[in-house]
Amino acid sequence: RSGIFGHSMGGHGAMVLAVKNPDTYRSVSAVAPICAPTQCPWGEKAFAGYLGSDRKHWQAWDSVALIKAGAAIPPLKVDQGDADNFLAEQLNTDKLIDACKQQNQSADIQFRTGYDHRYFFIATFMSEHIAFHARHLL
Repeated sequence: RSGIFGHSMGGHGAMVLAVKNPDTYRSVSAVAPICAPTQCPWGEKAFAGYLGSDRKHWQAWDSVALIKAGAAIPPLKVDQGDADNFLAEQLNTDKLIDACKQQNQSADIQFRTGYDHRYFFIATFMSEHIAFHARHLL
């Protein structure tokens, strides 16, 4: 078993992989992930292109929808910059927080003051994500 990490749409992908494969991953983390792709323009465009226009099929690939439906997620760490231009319209971190609270799912979700969506944000907190996964792998 291992941990999994991702950023933006990759961060969402990491969360979905962890939810759908609970025996494979001991932890999951993401930096600035798209949290509810069925509820944002980027996700709607991607899901329509890959999964078709029937939005019911999209729910099986939306981490927030899966968590709300009762799927367990391994220990989760998310870092989100509060100055990220995509936060309000695309990333929906608040929806992930609400889903985890609703399902009593433990999650370390932090808003980092002054950080946006660029590489410097990832580089700044990468060591914390590595340490997070190391704690769960030992």
